Amino acid sequence: MKRFRVLLADDHTLLLDGIRLMIEPEFELVASVEDGHALVEAAKRLKPDLILLDIAMPRLNGIDAAYELHKSLPSAKLIMVTMHADPEYVTEAFRAGASGYVLKRSAGSELLTAMRQVLDGNHYVSPLVTRNTLELLIKAQQTGKVQRDSLTPRKRQILQLVAEGRNRKEIAMLLNLSVKTVEFHKAAIARELNLRTHADYTRYAIEHGMIAAQRT
Repeated sequence: MKRFRVLLADDHTLLLDGIRLMIEPEFELVASVEDGHALVEAAKRLKPDLILLDIAMPRLNGIDAAYELHKSLPSAKLIMVTMHADPEYVTEAFRAGASGYVLKRSAGSELLTAMRQVLDGNHYVSPLVTRNTLELLIKAQQTGKVQRDSLTPRKRQILQLVAEGRNRKEIAMLLNLSVKTVEFHKAAIARELNLRTHADYTRYAIEHGMIAAQRT
């Protein structure tokens, strides 16, 4: 029997270790990474069959990583494994190309079920996600009325890094941009979203699932 190749992305080491132990008897774990940029790079290099990723990850959040992965590696299946049960997160995850959505507080056996179903070509949503949330998701997919914010992917990356406390030189180095380009984008972000202080950037990033409200 074919062992499907899985790439795992989460910035919590204990969770990575737990998932690794659970899935290795059935699946081939090709790599585990702890931030969104590393995830995209590893996926392009390793070309896994299935990617398990969190929403709130450093450097590049899971939603934006999913959009990029869905374009560059459309054959790979994506499952969000996250603490967020809010309708907007579920909806945005599927719009980004996810085929499954599992809450971290679910039983481990549920993740294995989700992986099997997604690899069989189906979709999976955790039963802990409310019926109203699922109905909203289906309606949004049918009508196409739920939209992302107006920011470009580059601006979203910069906004997240600002919210994480990175200075302009660090951002320029991480994204291979000039400091002036970072300043230009940051000024545009501030105008478009009316963000003035670091607290404004942080609040926006938390509300839109780019970073977690608190780390454990």
